[in-house]
Amino acid sequence: MKTDHQYRKILCNAKRIVVKAGSKVLVQRTGRPDRTRMQKLVAELTQLHKTGVETALVSSGAVGAGLDALQRRTRPSDIADLQMAASIGQHRLMGIYGALFSKNKCTIGQVLLTHDVLKDRERHLNARNTLLHLIANRIIPVINENDTISTEEIKFGDNDVLAALVAILIDAAALILLSTTDGLREPTANGRTRRVSCIDEVDDSILAMIEDKHDGLSTGGMTSKLQSAELAAHNGIPVVIANGRKDEVLARILSGRDEGTLLFPKDKQISKRKRWIAFFNRVEGKITIDKGAEKALLTGNSLLPVGILKQEGNFKLGAMVEIISQDGHTVGRGLVEADSQELASRNSSNAPAKEQPIIHYDNLVLL
Repeated sequence: MKTDHQYRKILCNAKRIVVKAGSKVLVQRTGRPDRTRMQKLVAELTQLHKTGVETALVSSGAVGAGLDALQRRTRPSDIADLQMAASIGQHRLMGIYGALFSKNKCTIGQVLLTHDVLKDRERHLNARNTLLHLIANRIIPVINENDTISTEEIKFGDNDVLAALVAILIDAAALILLSTTDGLREPTANGRTRRVSCIDEVDDSILAMIEDKHDGLSTGGMTSKLQSAELAAHNGIPVVIANGRKDEVLARILSGRDEGTLLFPKDKQISKRKRWIAFFNRVEGKITIDKGAEKALLTGNSLLPVGILKQEGNFKLGAMVEIISQDGHTVGRGLVEADSQELASRNSSNAPAKEQPIIHYDNLVLL
């Protein structure tokens, strides 16, 4: 296994990166865009761009900027008010980005995405092609969730998830999540905290260190960042969580310095189609399997009804479900070939035995 030092050195050679800047990095407490901080971020991105590093920026801050324009000091709960704020704020943010990047002689292109876009296979590929074409033509994509049309059913939840999915989508060599802390921090014996330089995986012991404090501007937090980082790491992408209010932070990370918290990438390679299955579709249900079925899946077989112990959720044909082992750990994810009602009837004691797969191996991703 590679060491922290070795992975930090790998970052020096990253030729395509995704940078996510959180709301607290980009805006003041009022929600007003922090032009000074945005100017410094743009200068860093432009410098990387000029040295040949292909860069995509995932930017938060639209809702906060819109609320500032509307002279509202608290984040509304009503979805229509949030969409209105996002509509105003996206325009304000892109106006600032456009002026700052233009001053640095760099062209940008705005890309608005929703979860609904990326879970549809055809639109997923179209989004990938658009982003890669922008990058190939030396244009920096500035990406945000399309909050003006998003509802709870199609929202990513926060731009940390969006950034991880964009990194996977364009085969990025690194993902950098910029926050207002130096990375993950752990408690020490003297009652203080210290920065965690690197972690192998995000487990319960890591999540137990976190005390997220939300305000009216952002919906993410360290928990969101770590869970999103785990998505990217599962696809072989190293992730660094670092302080976006520190000058030259991107240059320090990409020069191999010990900056922020590094999450090691997994070595396992997944095909693009299976990436789409596992990470771009929402989990709509769970299926618990017995030990025989688990062994069959791990040796390259499909999931048959006989191996299912129980099911949870109300899902349709073609939905993505999580596969849980008998002892409670996640085995994988896959697209079901029966809806929840049909699956329940197949597994009822009175139903005749059927050997058609519930999840075909081609539509299954082991995790």
